[in-house]
Amino acid sequence: MGVKLILLIVFFAVMVGVGFYARRHTRSVDGFVLGGRSVGPWLTAFAYGTSYFSAVVFVGYAGQFGWKYGIASTWIGIGNAVIGSLLAWVVLGRRTKVMTQHLRSKTMPDFFGERYDCKALKITASVIVFIFLIPYTASVYNGLSRLFGMAFHIPYTACVVVMALFTAVYVILGGYMATAINDFIQGIIMLVGIVVVIGAVLSGKGGFLQAIQTMAQIPSDVAVTSGQPGAFTSFFGPDPLNLLGVVILTSLGTWGLPQMINKFYAIKDEKAINTGTVISTLFAVVVAGGSYFLGGFGRLFDDPAIYDQTTGSVIYDSIIPFMLSSLPDILIGIVVVLVLSASMSTLSSLVLTSSSTMTLDLLKDNVMKNMSEKKQVITMQLLIVFFIVISVVIALNPPTFIAQLMGISWGALAGAFLAPFLYGLYWKGVTRAAVWASFIAGVGITVSNMFIGYIASPINAGAIAMIAGLVIVPVVSLVTPKVKKEKVDEIFTCYDEKVTITKKRSLEAN
Repeated sequence: MGVKLILLIVFFAVMVGVGFYARRHTRSVDGFVLGGRSVGPWLTAFAYGTSYFSAVVFVGYAGQFGWKYGIASTWIGIGNAVIGSLLAWVVLGRRTKVMTQHLRSKTMPDFFGERYDCKALKITASVIVFIFLIPYTASVYNGLSRLFGMAFHIPYTACVVVMALFTAVYVILGGYMATAINDFIQGIIMLVGIVVVIGAVLSGKGGFLQAIQTMAQIPSDVAVTSGQPGAFTSFFGPDPLNLLGVVILTSLGTWGLPQMINKFYAIKDEKAINTGTVISTLFAVVVAGGSYFLGGFGRLFDDPAIYDQTTGSVIYDSIIPFMLSSLPDILIGIVVVLVLSASMSTLSSLVLTSSSTMTLDLLKDNVMKNMSEKKQVITMQLLIVFFIVISVVIALNPPTFIAQLMGISWGALAGAFLAPFLYGLYWKGVTRAAVWASFIAGVGITVSNMFIGYIASPINAGAIAMIAGLVIVPVVSLVTPKVKKEKVDEIFTCYDEKVTITKKRSLEAN
């Protein structure tokens, strides 16, 4: 217990220390929200990766999908690395930095308002962000309850309050820069922790080859595997179609999430994009690939402790904690710090995104006129406290529907925002009507499915919402009035500006 407590005290002390160190970056709105748009490749890449993967992934998704799809759940981590990280940086990174800086937009709703010359779009987008980030923020705490109960035998309430308090302190003190530096430290912990944990868990089952052999001999449940022998060690698992839906939602979804796209706003230069692309992809391979790979061995730990005593159903959030419960104390301490790192990095990103969106896109010029830079920063700091308090209240007293709402928050946000943001960076022909249609379809599909249930899996509903937006936006744009040509042409001039670079970066045409 002493070792575990020391690890936690050191962890929290470093987080707060970074907050004090980064205070000098919070004197302006640009500094507080985007770190002055001068964040280097390592900090940006780790900020992207740690915001991507929280305790929800490590404890919840890895346990649930590992149990359902076996070793094939590793494909989810690979998809996260290739689509959610590599392609996201290649397709969105550079253009997002260039256009948002040209438009002087600091948030995703602000981008929609400036790019499509429509204040109503900006306000609506900020409301969508507020509604769907709050439950997502509350969900971040859920992965901690069982792990802390296992490791420290302390109440979940105390864990949630302490984590929220320390997160609030360093985000309020240092803004985006404190978040980015702490994300880097937390990312290192996550990388080391996941490798150590996988090695320890598999070694307890006789090593990798022995674990695979044991998994292959698990009797096939006809309801789950359709009688397929060795389904949980097969290449695509027992249910490839639903596995694909999970890959699409958890990978392509990042392209439309404001707390992820916001990282591209803050990139420093070309080198930061090239280096950051490689770093974030490798980070995702290790952390996401490792988490889902570990979860794939969940059925080796089939035990009454992971079942609901009343209904007999599997409690997916219990699988990973039970797998780790037999580890030595020092490793359990590392796991707790790992999950804390994953949770606090995601939480800080979410509350900073929520507070900046509410202040800059909803309150400024609409509710509060003539807000000075200092007043905007103070308002964001107060809203950070407000959002954290709300998320703590929800996490401590979750209503019955909150679990469903947490599951669809990714689908609703990405379904609404992905298509108009992506097309808006590349195509001059996107219309306001198409953006409205995407907002309605993304939120409409996921929310209506929550109440009616016409798509069996909420994961698949989110994936369908995103794909629907990618189809709807170009189709509606072709038949609705265009944004003023002069306005759009002026926006796209940002890509035509000449720059001088070395031959190492670009070859001359003959």
